[in-house]
Amino acid sequence: MLYFMEVYGNIKRENRQTLVLTHLSQLLDFVTGFGGLIVPLIIWITQRDKIVDMDETGKAILNFQITMILLGVLSIPLILFALLGLVLLGLVVLFSLVFPIVNAIKANNGEAPYYPLSIKFIS
Repeated sequence: MLYFMEVYGNIKRENRQTLVLTHLSQLLDFVTGFGGLIVPLIIWITQRDKIVDMDETGKAILNFQITMILLGVLSIPLILFALLGLVLLGLVVLFSLVFPIVNAIKANNGEAPYYPLSIKFIS
């Protein structure tokens, strides 16, 4: 079902399915090894002015993905010096798997996304 909303002279439509797919597209990293950052970025760039809440969702996803990539890279030298790196890498994998699914469910229910530990690179 589509709803229309007037925002700054532009008409945006509500499309929860696209929001859900944008969240779930982050899981491409687990399937193909890449795409978890690129696909949401492409969807966000092309749809942010057309779909209600896509701008907020896209920024949250990109900030989360960039943060997880940085934490993953940071864990590599920590693995060499201490086992703390393995714990950090395990948490990165766990967060990267769980939070896209949780936020896809929230998007389907019309709720705002929440990604913990995200550094605001894009605001």
